[in-house]
Amino acid sequence: MIQLLMSPRTARTVRGILGTVADAVRSVVAPATLVEQTETPVVVEAPDPAGLYTADEIPAVETIEAAAREYDRAADQARRADRSKRAAKKVLDKLPAGIYGTWRIFRTPSSRQTPDLAAITATYKRLGLGPVPMKACAPSLKVELVDVVPTAGEVLAGVAA
Repeated sequence: MIQLLMSPRTARTVRGILGTVADAVRSVVAPATLVEQTETPVVVEAPDPAGLYTADEIPAVETIEAAAREYDRAADQARRADRSKRAAKKVLDKLPAGIYGTWRIFRTPSSRQTPDLAAITATYKRLGLGPVPMKACAPSLKVELVDVVPTAGEVLAGVAA
């Protein structure tokens, strides 16, 4: 039971509750302190990149508005999809490869590579120069819809019911 109370998730929950209680007390005792703490951060804009439209090439405002609206909608959908994907992946990542209902869960080796820092260190210690040593990344999770054919026992059980 003590370990449950000491877990990082519980600690975050307790810190969150304490923060909420502290904010509630401050809102009664000194409400102005909450306003001072919640100033909006200053947004710093990056400089324009090269290759932008010239003044003659800029499309009509309606076209720009439609593109901006579509971009905002697509970005919102992408964020929602990414959250859903992460939640589903928490379950799927812990499964061994196999067929679960109508889904086949398996992993494939990644085609990406990353520098092998231990080998680079050894190479540079010896002062030998050459191509950067590479090692494979973690495998990628894959899911695939499969057709499940019921066995004879399942067919008979269905008839008897």
